[in-house]
Amino acid sequence: MMIGIYIAALVIGYLFGSIPFGLILTKIAGTQDLRSIGSGNIGATNVLRTGRKGLAAATLLLDALKGTAAVIVAAYLASGTDAIAANAAMLAALGAFLGHLFPVWLKFKGGKGVAVYIGVLIGLFWPAAVVFCIMWLATAFTSRYSSLSALVASFVTPIFLWWFGHDSLASLFAVLTLLLFWMHRENIKRLQAGTESKIGQKK
Repeated sequence: MMIGIYIAALVIGYLFGSIPFGLILTKIAGTQDLRSIGSGNIGATNVLRTGRKGLAAATLLLDALKGTAAVIVAAYLASGTDAIAANAAMLAALGAFLGHLFPVWLKFKGGKGVAVYIGVLIGLFWPAAVVFCIMWLATAFTSRYSSLSALVASFVTPIFLWWFGHDSLASLFAVLTLLLFWMHRENIKRLQAGTESKIGQKK
């Protein structure tokens, strides 16, 4: 029974996470195909390169909320003990993150996961989401690199969770952080070479 609940939580998370809000919103707005500009990414940073700040903000919000919704729905549906609900929520978080990175509808070519990372943090332990956002903003303000901000904030998050005794969450977000770093591998190369685009800069 528990195995079925956990599989369902993972699938629910994946389906929520695989909704490509950036692509949907830009198509509705009639902009150029998001995948043909900038980095080709479907996330908020690339939406910003269309010059539509409102669309970028909406993409960031909706991508975050789909992660939060996945966690809440899975925990609600996992009737039983608090431990079962907590495990289901974490599996939904993993599913949502993987769904955003590798959506089946887009031939498994999705976003880099930053907004969803924040969204699942909100659903699982919101103080860590606050820490993530503070670290992101501080790094973005000083460097103007969105990618570097995400890398720094995600590196700090598992440490923060572990420090406050949330070992299971720390382990989960250590995995998510590794995935996020992998998705940013080209950004890391450009950061090292000094050729990474800054926030608001069109490629």
